[in-house]
Amino acid sequence: MCGIAGLCRLDGKPLPAGAALAVKAMTDVMAHRGPDGEGQWQEGPVCLGHRRLSIIDIAGGTQPMPGPHGKSWIVFNGEIYNFRELRKLLESRGLIFRNNSDTEVILAAYAAWGVDCLERLEGMFAFALWDCEKRRLFCARDHFGKKPFYYSLQNGIFAFASELTGLEQLETACKFADWSFSVSPQALMRYLAYEYVPAPQAIYSEAKVLEPAHYLLLENGSLQTRRYWDLPAPASSCRESERELCGQLHALLDRAVQARMVSDVPLGVFLSGGIDSTIVAGLMAAHSSQPVRTFSIGFTEASYDESRYARIAAEAYHTDHHERILSAAECADELPGIVRRMDTPMADASCAPTWLLSGLARENVTVALGGDGADELWAGYEHYIGFRIALWYNALPAFLRSLAGRLATLLPESAGYINPRLAARTFLAGAAAPDWLRVQTMLTAISPEMQRQILAPGWPGPGGVPGPEQLFAPTRKQFEHWQPMQAASPLARAFHVYCRQFLLDDILVKVDRCSMLHSLEVRAPFLDRHVAEFAARLPLDYKLRGFRRKYLLKKAFAKLLPAAILKRNKRGFQIPVAAWLRGRLKPLLLEFGSRDFLEKQGIFDYQGVRKIMAAHFSEKADMRKPLWTFLVLQLWLESRRGRLRP
Repeated sequence: MCGIAGLCRLDGKPLPAGAALAVKAMTDVMAHRGPDGEGQWQEGPVCLGHRRLSIIDIAGGTQPMPGPHGKSWIVFNGEIYNFRELRKLLESRGLIFRNNSDTEVILAAYAAWGVDCLERLEGMFAFALWDCEKRRLFCARDHFGKKPFYYSLQNGIFAFASELTGLEQLETACKFADWSFSVSPQALMRYLAYEYVPAPQAIYSEAKVLEPAHYLLLENGSLQTRRYWDLPAPASSCRESERELCGQLHALLDRAVQARMVSDVPLGVFLSGGIDSTIVAGLMAAHSSQPVRTFSIGFTEASYDESRYARIAAEAYHTDHHERILSAAECADELPGIVRRMDTPMADASCAPTWLLSGLARENVTVALGGDGADELWAGYEHYIGFRIALWYNALPAFLRSLAGRLATLLPESAGYINPRLAARTFLAGAAAPDWLRVQTMLTAISPEMQRQILAPGWPGPGGVPGPEQLFAPTRKQFEHWQPMQAASPLARAFHVYCRQFLLDDILVKVDRCSMLHSLEVRAPFLDRHVAEFAARLPLDYKLRGFRRKYLLKKAFAKLLPAAILKRNKRGFQIPVAAWLRGRLKPLLLEFGSRDFLEKQGIFDYQGVRKIMAAHFSEKADMRKPLWTFLVLQLWLESRRGRLRP
């Protein structure tokens, strides 16, 4: 795993000699992504930079790397899991290799097939390849966006980097062109709603995200992006028997795990004790001659602790298990520092345990496998059930729905893992939303209505806070992706929203940043392209049968999973945010929510914010999501002072 960056002039004229220093500044700030080596290469209008975390071919994989006969150069972040098979195929076509790295295989594949090489690459990747003959820059990102790629086009110069922090360096390090990066008011409002900024938008007005399964071509003075792969829609029926499907799924996932065990450095697995990570650990154990190294984080608060299930799995597979049990105080103390180190604001509270788990794993290994993607593809979240119940709920007479709303207000409040009243309120809001907005309504932190209450009058200018149609336009785009609309049911489209939005911009960003800040590579077998296509094509009933989530996945691996884990309910990787905001984090929240601070900043209305804080502190309402989202933004903005402009 690595960090990449670069510059390219659109007009084809040579970059100044100082370009390499600017690119070095971009990669230096991302040294955590690649502490084992660095390099820059400059020729004509392009300059490429790289930071290396050595995983495959430790001695021979130095980058930037030239292609056959020096006709191309590449900087690459990620892993190509089928590089050995591709190498054999390319060698049969006469190509000669100088080292044993997967990076050289990408160069050779491009030499053989051009941009169509993407159809053959299996893995996680983000790369930029300069074609010296065609004078074009070819950039691409993997099928699900496991590896990041940001870019900006200013003053006729294209810049890219693995993190926004890399692009930020151009403001001071690039002496031959003026660069600026300022927070976008529209992106900020979307962050408040989503808890992240949905792609292809970035938090900065001047930057964009290359979407997953897309490539970018910079050629003849123009920039174009194109999709090269798509997640298929589910079939209406299946000819194979359940037994046959279970066999196919077992074989596909087993192959995906084996492919991700290829490494020249020590590797292990994140083991939460849930279905997904336990399957990965079990399959790894079956193919390892040594005990698999497993890692888990636990909490002293029983409502949030899963460590006993991780121990059950570790004992079942005889792993070399590493566990760290934390108190809420220890975890809370880490949060401000974690948020400030993120290159983009994201309010997923599980970034704290993910950060701590990554640190624990990095003490022992350089690569870890995880269960990311299974919840989105196999209906692991409660919201899938909520969506299905909402369809039935909306068919009830109006008086019964009104009664349900009144009864929900009588449910108890709780600062624990499950808050009954908050759960009921979230469901009712989602049920009332149109189909395309239902999933996001259940996930939304600060609704447009609440934003109008807490944002300062007149901010962000003419028009104020947009309505749901505009604010949540990225969600509608994903929901209506398959055309015609009859091509998939509303619930099937909810799966697509989860996979192409929540997974991309929340889960994968969280895992990438938290792990790479520790120089740890994390691999996701469930996001193997063939495994994902298999899951996506299945009729919905094989993923969500009645109220049974992950139906076929559990059936396929019933013999592998310990009984206690197979039968348990899903638990998210969460922390006691509601209690912290009333306790250990309250002083920090009060500081950023003070009248003096907010009036000087000019974004939020003091009275509006104070009203929400008072409701939470008094325990009259659970405002953990909006207050946590607000606090994370303030911590992040504090670390980027001066970037919020009118």
